[in-house]
Amino acid sequence: MKDKYIKTAVFGIFALFLIGCSEDFLDVESKENIAAEDRDENFVPEDFVNGIYGMFTEWPYAFSYLGITEIISDNGDKGANPGGTGADKHFLDDLNFTSTVPSVEAMYTHWYKTIGRANYAIAYSELESTDAEMQKRIIGEARFLRAYTYFFLVRSFGAVHIQGEITFENGEPVIDPEADLSVRNSKEEVYNYIKQDLLYAMDALPAKSEYSTANLGRATNGAATALLSKVHLYQENWADALKYADDVISSGEYSLEPNYEDIWREYSENGSESIFEIQARGEPIAHGVQQYSTTQGARGTSGWGWGFNNPSQSLVDAFDAQGDEIRKNATIIFAGEILWDGREVSSSVENPRYNEKAYSSANAGAGDGDKNIRVIRLAEVYLIKAEAANELGQTDVAETALNKVRNRVDLNNVTGLGQAELRKQIWEERRLELAFEHDRWFDLIRTGQAEAAMAADGKDFKEKHNLFPIPEDQLIQTPDMPQNPGW
Repeated sequence: MKDKYIKTAVFGIFALFLIGCSEDFLDVESKENIAAEDRDENFVPEDFVNGIYGMFTEWPYAFSYLGITEIISDNGDKGANPGGTGADKHFLDDLNFTSTVPSVEAMYTHWYKTIGRANYAIAYSELESTDAEMQKRIIGEARFLRAYTYFFLVRSFGAVHIQGEITFENGEPVIDPEADLSVRNSKEEVYNYIKQDLLYAMDALPAKSEYSTANLGRATNGAATALLSKVHLYQENWADALKYADDVISSGEYSLEPNYEDIWREYSENGSESIFEIQARGEPIAHGVQQYSTTQGARGTSGWGWGFNNPSQSLVDAFDAQGDEIRKNATIIFAGEILWDGREVSSSVENPRYNEKAYSSANAGAGDGDKNIRVIRLAEVYLIKAEAANELGQTDVAETALNKVRNRVDLNNVTGLGQAELRKQIWEERRLELAFEHDRWFDLIRTGQAEAAMAADGKDFKEKHNLFPIPEDQLIQTPDMPQNPGW
């Protein structure tokens, strides 16, 4: 269901972000954007938090995001054609990028703008909201989205600057004029900040079942709990990762979709397995994710897209090694096949494979995508539980959670493995279950598999690739900010 509250009609809001603009309102030329001082009597604080959601539908998530999460990994190849670089996707694909590549800068900038909007939404709600329950929910949503965004920043860049909170004096937004924007908070400080936001959101937000149909798709208690479990997984806090995963699983709010391939169909959006997803409407006045489906669509004869982010032969081989036909066919469009909706993919399209999870049956090729982007779903929570339980020596618990995911796609139970072998199996399960859901690169880094995986894919992974470089434009703006090692 496409939810009317998600608007890219966002307001000109105060954003302290690290590139070039520290004390100005964002100036977005659009009839849909109403500056805070120009709001009419119908304006409510909820409109500000709606503007944060809108940030996840913007152009960087259609293209730059693909480059730094999938194309860079062993799951995806650049695709398109040899001359179609996508500005820098060839550099990312070959691990030959530098601190000036636009995809890294675009996401860095966009993430800080998103955080700026979250900070403003929190401050404004605290200033003007007269409904205590609504205020708590709005702040909970904003803090969830802020935490989600910082989670990308800390995984991508390590130590990053935590923006100062916004306060008001005489109705005007104020930030600390003494704030040193060149300071990078430690990874531990950033993770602690994320966890505090998520703990607040867990307490403040309703369960999924408590939202009305019109509000389905907003951040929930379950989304905050699931993300907190994942954050603890990345920190190797196994007991907490397991605890919060169990809280989600036992909540009764979620269940696995019986058929894996149904997860990405329109009729399963915000469905039983969905914990959080980015909403899309596909209408210009309140568009979906801009061209997310188009950039990854089949290219050439009878195609409908640009052909970027092709599933790699390495990924095909990984599916085949497990005998995993169900997930392979639900994840990959092969040249010459007929899709589930009857669309024929010509055998003469330019690339042999495309990302089926990005495919939109009703809106192929349109600029305003109508496909929700799945962010967190129950299957991943089961895999977090499996990994955490295995690290804690709870083999039976780990196997049960892992096999819950495998059984859905008709794969045999995993039993009798030692801890090290089971760990590898869980990691492989994450690759196959979550392919093209924008976690593979970060999984390779956190598990220490990146060097071997990249070598097997013909790429030269170096120590510096554990983090992306701070964009060069940021260093020009804040010359005292240190660059990441090796860049």
